[in-house]
Amino acid sequence: MANELQDRHCKPCEGGVEALSHEAATAMVGQLEDGWALSADGKEIRRDYSFGGFYQTMSFANAVAWIANAENHHPDLEIGYGHCLVRYTTHAIDGLSENDFICAAKIDALGS
Repeated sequence: MANELQDRHCKPCEGGVEALSHEAATAMVGQLEDGWALSADGKEIRRDYSFGGFYQTMSFANAVAWIANAENHHPDLEIGYGHCLVRYTTHAIDGLSENDFICAAKIDALGS
């Protein structure tokens, strides 16, 4: 299923659409690699990636930035030595959209 998400592209979202319900978001998290978690309020997904050092972490963060720019959908990143926390939400709708899951699946593919 993640391959199906990886093959999709984000659609512009400037608001005016409903955020995914908690149930729909839970189902979509199930299409991602293990490690992604849905926030309690259902408005965000997050995953903390671990690496052997700073160089690997920054290489990953730069790859995530490339995906974000290509899809025009940008995560919040927290970068530290040996880890990168990736958080997705669609700010324009104050919740999750399919775009968040498309980008998460593309990030998962980096490790494939």
